[in-house]
Amino acid sequence: MSVKLGLVTVLFNSESVLPGFFESLAIQECQDYWLFILDNSLNDQSYNAARELIDAHGMKNVTLIKNKENVGVAKGNNQGTELALEMGCEYIVLLNNDIEFESPKLLAEMYSMAQARQEKMVVPKITFFDSGKIWCAGGAIIPWKGTTIHRGEGMDDGSEFSTGMHVNYAPTCFMLIHRSVFEKIGLMDEKYFVYQDDTDFVWRANQAGFSIYYWPDGTVKHKVSSSTGGALSPFATYYCERNRIYFIRKNYRGLQKIAALSFYLLTRPLKYRFFTGRLRKHFFSGVRDGFKM
Repeated sequence: MSVKLGLVTVLFNSESVLPGFFESLAIQECQDYWLFILDNSLNDQSYNAARELIDAHGMKNVTLIKNKENVGVAKGNNQGTELALEMGCEYIVLLNNDIEFESPKLLAEMYSMAQARQEKMVVPKITFFDSGKIWCAGGAIIPWKGTTIHRGEGMDDGSEFSTGMHVNYAPTCFMLIHRSVFEKIGLMDEKYFVYQDDTDFVWRANQAGFSIYYWPDGTVKHKVSSSTGGALSPFATYYCERNRIYFIRKNYRGLQKIAALSFYLLTRPLKYRFFTGRLRKHFFSGVRDGFKM
């Protein structure tokens, strides 16, 4: 069997957001896709919720896998991507399950546009679920700082975000990727576990000559940080600090590497003062492990 699109999503305690996610897929006019669901949850609630929703919507084009442990987002995405490539999917769509999209034509129009323009990587406009403000209208990697930015984050949607363009960064919470990208640069680096694994992937794609097309005609609504506890949770604090150091040390060379690490170290006191005692422990652990990786 061969289908056009392989959709890959990773669950982790995701049962509360799954109804909207499955409803968004169920209304799609394009049915030439296969959905790969990798469940990293430590209990069966997400798996059972997914199974019930698959049955409720009469979905047949689904592979649902329950991992025995939380193997991380990067490895979960790799599991699904490998299955999609083996199935012969032309494009892989990496997508979070804490998203919703209202247009029944989203997948069909995104695929048609990518084919017509010969785009290898595409992202839609992504808004905050509750406010409707921009979360990410494309973005950029700032190499001398080792950081990324989301274009328009927190701003009202407007004409300035209605023009398509090529960008060198976007998160993979909803990204269409041609199979040739994976064939050239490989899969996600599983050492990241979660956070910045997509930054690393996009950076490597850039180095291989691929750019991301920001497609403003499609809109996805994102329930930000619904499964990891938010930016100031112990989990996020540890992995954000660890992985940023790892990303810089892995990918940068020479003066660029020195500048990015220096910027990171000089700005940590500004961030550190916002942490409570518990978060400070995870902060220091993340920094230590980032330099040990």
